[in-house]
Amino acid sequence: MSSTEQNKTIKIDQAIIGYKVITAQDAAAIEAQSTIKVAGPMIEQQPEPSLETVHENLSRPDFLMGSTYKIKTPMSEHALYITINDILLNQDTPHEQRHPYEIFINSKNMDHFMWVVALTRVISAVFRKGGDVTFMVEELKAVFDPKGGYFKKGGKFMPSLVAEIGESIENHLKMIGLIKDPTIDSHQQKILDEKRAEFDRRNATQKELVSSSAVNDDNGGFPANAQLCNKCHTKAAILMDGCYTCLSCGDSKCS
Repeated sequence: MSSTEQNKTIKIDQAIIGYKVITAQDAAAIEAQSTIKVAGPMIEQQPEPSLETVHENLSRPDFLMGSTYKIKTPMSEHALYITINDILLNQDTPHEQRHPYEIFINSKNMDHFMWVVALTRVISAVFRKGGDVTFMVEELKAVFDPKGGYFKKGGKFMPSLVAEIGESIENHLKMIGLIKDPTIDSHQQKILDEKRAEFDRRNATQKELVSSSAVNDDNGGFPANAQLCNKCHTKAAILMDGCYTCLSCGDSKCS
């Protein structure tokens, strides 16, 4: 340190609340840091723009993309048409995402007009509230009709019309990527294929059971004498080795 720097007077205006002795290594580090700052221009990091999300104060755009789903049940002569409109968030960015914004249900049958209007208004309000809206699917699918449910094409049991509306919303959320479709791993799928082949082979050797176990197109390609699966509500559970195994979702009490 030069004599000029040693004789430099420093005026202290504030009370000393602490101190630190600067060693030669600290001085060298400070000097090196100042040299780097002088040598290279300061690059300011631009903050990442905040992602768009759905909230209750979001204004409705003039144009929304939508999808319409048809529901035809044996409990009604006329079909229901469910239209779900989506708002596009973070357009033209890697975070682009469709989010449901509103829902409409239309039918010629006016018997259910009042509760259908109430249901659409509530669901649309939940959509516009934002956040995770996937919880509504399980809530709607858990509604049971006191008069009993029905089987839709493919052998899947529907406990009520509201439950099928919930399934339509679930299919839509899967289509836009908000719900991931559960998949069966290759090992479990291989076991199901082996059980299906063994089941068909056993029934083929018994002529009296061939007609009852024949594949039925109305049952989604599963054996006609298959039982209802308690997990996926599809008539695809077959009895193998004293245990029912579902050929649709793989559910088995033996596993």
